[in-house]
Amino acid sequence: MDTIFALASAQGKAGVAVIRISGPQSFETARELVGTLPQSHRAGLRDITDRQGRLLDTGLVIAFDDGRSFTGEPTVEFQLHGSVAVVMAVLDVLASFPDVRTAEPGEFTRRALAKNRLDLTQVEALADLIDADTESQRLQAQRILSGALGKITETWRKNLIRAAALLEATIDFADEDVPEDVSPEVLSLIDNTLVSIRKELEGSGAAERIRQGFEVAIVGPPNIGKSTLLNALAGREAAITSEIAGTTRDVIEVQMNLGGLAVTLLDTAGLRETTDIVEKMGVERALSRAETADLRVILVQDLDNSPSVLPREGDLVRVGKCDNGGDTVNGVSGITGNGLDQMIRDITDVLKVRASGAGLVTRSRHRQALSTGVAALVEAQRELCNDNPRSELVAEEIRRCIRGLDILVGRIGIETVLDEIFSSFCLGK
Repeated sequence: MDTIFALASAQGKAGVAVIRISGPQSFETARELVGTLPQSHRAGLRDITDRQGRLLDTGLVIAFDDGRSFTGEPTVEFQLHGSVAVVMAVLDVLASFPDVRTAEPGEFTRRALAKNRLDLTQVEALADLIDADTESQRLQAQRILSGALGKITETWRKNLIRAAALLEATIDFADEDVPEDVSPEVLSLIDNTLVSIRKELEGSGAAERIRQGFEVAIVGPPNIGKSTLLNALAGREAAITSEIAGTTRDVIEVQMNLGGLAVTLLDTAGLRETTDIVEKMGVERALSRAETADLRVILVQDLDNSPSVLPREGDLVRVGKCDNGGDTVNGVSGITGNGLDQMIRDITDVLKVRASGAGLVTRSRHRQALSTGVAALVEAQRELCNDNPRSELVAEEIRRCIRGLDILVGRIGIETVLDEIFSSFCLGK
């Protein structure tokens, strides 16, 4: 296997730059630049030179023995001054060695996966941690990166392997010394696993929203103050405002951090009947996004008027443009700020309640794998409850669920998703 290297820290000038080398030739290559290496997991100050002995920089060097590094391979890291010139000089020298090459995006993590240092859910969580913008995203990513989903999946897997083994014993060794009826224990193992998987699936919606961000749509009739309200929440002129009704034609999105949750605010076109083709398209888009949004802030002229869309549980109904002398108790104004702080608190409270039910299933891939497993176990349950259950059919459904779990953690069938996952990684990860 090739030895690979890359800049592991961010591109550009910085106080410190980290260059990582991993693979069978990493120690030998590093010694060419720094002389002796410090003991594994110990930092040592070294001069870094080119192959002719000319000084490139002075920095810290850390070596990681085979099996004790992130990748599971012999690894060396250089902590250098974060000069673009220094980094390029060291990278150029490393590129001059035979059997040493620049890493592909995510290749260090791919090697960690191959060495079973991480499972596939942890690899995905690492990508999520790198991309995390909010506290809730960080906490969720770190929870899965710690192996929480992999551990519970392994528990399910062991229980199902036990159930399958009991059934296989009755099939293969029917005339030998095996329990006469293993159905009660098998059914108990299936029932307990099914309850646990379903519980995780119930929390998948909230977990996926934490990772991707909640959507909050501001909806209402034209010229009710939606765009002004969005600009006030965003703290900038994200949307064009005008006294002319129908100014907003497309959905305008603004990302915010509310109480540690990633939230995308949507300013939508005013909802009304119109013959203008372009405005009509905007209204249709507004209705579509409002339907799929996690929460809607519905602006009305006054509380006696019917809202433009039927409120759902958790939606907020507010009187728009209360700066014009309207309802200041139930109103909100993007111009004066009246009611703005309370509205933000109300939005945050609703979303926090919804986020509190988050489980460990954060991606549609996870959900699909577990849903396949649930369907298999339901079939196994049904067969076991028959008057004359067929053990071979029950065992096959259990194996189908196990295959779904193996796909989840990356034991099998991972090549189709690896390229997509690693495409978001930098070279040094």
